[in-house]
Amino acid sequence: MAEKLLELNNLKTSFRIKDDYYAAVDEVSLTVNKNEILAIVGESGCGKSALAFSIMGLHTRAKIEGDILFKGNNLAKMSPSEINKIRGKDIGFIFQDPLTSLNPLMEIKDQIGETLLLHNKNMSKTQRYERVLDLLNKVGIPRAEHVMNQFPHELSGGMRQRVVIAMAIANKPELLIADEPTTALDVTIQSQILELINKLKNEMDSGIILITHDLGVVAEMADRVAVMYAGQIVEIADVKTLFENPLHPYTKSLLNSVPNANEEQDKLHVIQGIVPSLQNLPREGCRFADRIPWVDESEHDKHPELNEIEPGHHVRCSCYKHFSFPDESKEGQHVLS
Repeated sequence: MAEKLLELNNLKTSFRIKDDYYAAVDEVSLTVNKNEILAIVGESGCGKSALAFSIMGLHTRAKIEGDILFKGNNLAKMSPSEINKIRGKDIGFIFQDPLTSLNPLMEIKDQIGETLLLHNKNMSKTQRYERVLDLLNKVGIPRAEHVMNQFPHELSGGMRQRVVIAMAIANKPELLIADEPTTALDVTIQSQILELINKLKNEMDSGIILITHDLGVVAEMADRVAVMYAGQIVEIADVKTLFENPLHPYTKSLLNSVPNANEEQDKLHVIQGIVPSLQNLPREGCRFADRIPWVDESEHDKHPELNEIEPGHHVRCSCYKHFSFPDESKEGQHVLS
């Protein structure tokens, strides 16, 4: 049986805009198991990074409600000093932009060494040096002895991302959160980084949350997938089920937007509209309804909940039962075969 590492129960993260709070993460419940990669996918603005920052306790002015249970301990109820003992040790974080997440004034060995020293007070300078060298070699950095004495601006994007990963795994975390870890990297380096993350998962038996909008990455890496839209999880399933039998209209629309090399297409399918802003986000009814106007209002739930359709496969709103793509001749959209 899978060993549960992280459990979110009705997590709600709200930000204040003028005099009101608006939820960017709205009643999210999910679990992450050991030695599992859970991918969280969705367009920009759906709340993926806000969810990750909530787990890590990195929001400074947000209102956090609900439970964030890590190995049974509720991170949402902990003080900043208590979370600091866990963050960077038991939970690692790979930031989206390595250039802005690394200190430009510190050499690489000092940045990784600082992470080690913070959680291992008794580690000697020699031990830290050896550990930094080992980490750089583990993440595939060539000439590690030379690189550890360099500054971030002297490294390529791929090398900086490897350094960020080395920092994230320095203390052998049980949970690793990777927020768009391959953004802005070329395809070759992207593949190497993903292979590295998968290798580390198996070596450390860690649970991994992989946040991405790249469905190709999801198909290659994930064990389970949570699809997020407008702050809510709209579908959760194992990766095979999600790609072979997607049910929620948003999931189907995302998959239908990916070009298919095996089919001739005159046009790419485009999802109508955009993700609404926090202030304009509908708080009742199906939040995706405005982007599929050909589905009648009566076919949406007034209060959509995440229901288990089959074992391990959860879908929000019963509109999935009535959804199909419009005929291409009517809407000028690609029909999912």
